Amino acid sequence: MSELLDTYLRQLRLPTFHENYQPFAVDAARQNLDYPRYLLALAEQEVLRREQNRITRRIKAARFPVFKELADFDFSALPNLNKARILDLARGEYIQRREPIIFIGNPGLGKSHLATGLALAACRQGYKVRFWTTASLVNELLQAQNEYQLQKVMTSAIKLNLVVLDELGFIPFTAQGAQMLFTLCSELYERVALIITTNLMFADWVQVFGDERLTAALLDRLTHHAHIIELIGESYRFRQRMQTGEEEVESEPNAI
Repeated sequence: MSELLDTYLRQLRLPTFHENYQPFAVDAARQNLDYPRYLLALAEQEVLRREQNRITRRIKAARFPVFKELADFDFSALPNLNKARILDLARGEYIQRREPIIFIGNPGLGKSHLATGLALAACRQGYKVRFWTTASLVNELLQAQNEYQLQKVMTSAIKLNLVVLDELGFIPFTAQGAQMLFTLCSELYERVALIITTNLMFADWVQVFGDERLTAALLDRLTHHAHIIELIGESYRFRQRMQTGEEEVESEPNAI
């Protein structure tokens, strides 16, 4: 009978039932549980496993370069950053309202960490997410245009719930690249939530896009209903180097 049951469970695509029905039956008998409770325990385990698998697939599809959780962010290093505001954003309501979040600050302050942490939280809440460095996205758009696949890429992006554009401002764009990014952001405007990290103040964005009118039009869209968060402080990597240097000095033996 167990072989037939195994076959049926595989046909019904209930792998967690198949994995657990025998040990759960032993536990149910030991605890004198009735049949509905036994089935409930199996069903709950199946649902939990399927949800975990969905989360795993969403995180994989997002293509994060690294995994960084909000729980690991050192808020004490940036006393001007409102931790409560970040944790409130992590609830995901900005995604439902399709609002942008823009993190502005010098390199090394944790902008990418915060963006990744919020995006990971979104994946766990059931949202479809995609993470790009801005330069890689522009290259992808240009390649898609050359291969007559640009509309396909645009359509795929619009089906997402959240798009993360990391490191805007590190590399200036060609005129064609700037136009591609503007077109995509215009398509996403009020349809898909955005998280953008940049080391440039808004007045300096024209240095990257090279066109004042295009830059102004893009900022008009991105800042509409946006959560703009400026990070002020000392670079994490710089602090780490200083701490390492201090430890080396302390451990160095006294000169003779």
